[in-house]
Amino acid sequence: MTAPTPRRVPWRAIALITAACYGADLASKQWALSALEPGEYHPVWGRVFGFELVFNPGAAFSFLTGHTWLFTALSVLMTVVILTVLRRVGAWAWAWALAGLLGGTLGNLTDRIFRDPGVGVGHVVDFLNYNGLFVGNVADIFIVAAALAIALLAFMGVPLEGGERTDE
Repeated sequence: MTAPTPRRVPWRAIALITAACYGADLASKQWALSALEPGEYHPVWGRVFGFELVFNPGAAFSFLTGHTWLFTALSVLMTVVILTVLRRVGAWAWAWALAGLLGGTLGNLTDRIFRDPGVGVGHVVDFLNYNGLFVGNVADIFIVAAALAIALLAFMGVPLEGGERTDE
């Protein structure tokens, strides 16, 4: 007797989740570009949280600002890896996490490819100021949430392909 073929999460569902995350990031960045002036802080909750438009050539905390091309290359690589892994996804929790990660990655990659100062070295539009500690965007929220979800799923032993937990 052969084992049953594992069920896969439908590609349409994964594409819809990815598109929703990507679209939310693009729309929020477009809002920020049209409503905010660079460097001006607009408090939402005092100094704890507010809006401030900045153009980030680096990663979180403006890390490696002189190596924007490296983040472009890593984002392309990450996109390929996520798409490869998504081909095997049978668990909905993994599909949500990976599609959110893909949507966020594509959002920041779009900035790196199409924004000034040029192709592959574009600066990411950030506008969510967290107590002056760092300024991020909606894509970053999806990326961080997905990373936490992936860590939790792995810790809990939820198999990527779906089915029973792995308690090895």
